Amino acid sequence: MKKLVLILLLCAFATTSSLAHCGECGASKEGHSHDKTIVSVAKEAGTFQTLLTAAQAAGLVETLTGEGPYTVFAPTDDAFAKLGDDTIKSLLNDKEKLKAILLYHVVPGKKYAADVVKASTLPSAQGGEIDVEVSDAGVKVDNANIVKTDIEAGNGVIHVIDSVILPK
Repeated sequence: MKKLVLILLLCAFATTSSLAHCGECGASKEGHSHDKTIVSVAKEAGTFQTLLTAAQAAGLVETLTGEGPYTVFAPTDDAFAKLGDDTIKSLLNDKEKLKAILLYHVVPGKKYAADVVKASTLPSAQGGEIDVEVSDAGVKVDNANIVKTDIEAGNGVIHVIDSVILPK
C-alpha cells in the first residue's frame, strides 16, 4: 500500500512539474505576460493596429512601454472604424488632440475588472474622469462596452472596449 501511495505521489509531482506555471500571471514557463509591455501585448493580439498607430503618432509608445503600472481601456480596430476614416486621419494630424484622447483611455495603476465595477468614475491620465456604469447588460466606461477584461501585461492591465471614448 505504501508503494502505491508513493507511486501516486511521484506521478502527481511529475505531472505538476511538467505543467508548471508562473505564480504571478499563470502562464506557462514560456509565455510570461508580466514580462511583456502593454504595447507588446497589444501588438500580439493583432486587433489594436489603429490604437498602436495612434499611440506612435501621439508619442505615447515609450510611455506605454514604461514601468507603469497602467490600466488601458483599449479600443479595437473596429471601435476606431466607427469614427470614420476622415476623423482618424484628422486625429493623426493633430498630435495634441490625439494625445489627449489616448491618455483619456489610460488610468494610472492596475485596475482589474473587480476594481472597475466598484467605481463610479476612474481618473484618466488625461485629467478627466471616466464614468463607469454597471448594469445587467454589462459594464460601460463612458459610451463604450467593456468586451474583454484583465489582459495582463508586465506594466499594467488591458480591458478591451468596443468604442473610442472621448474626454468631456
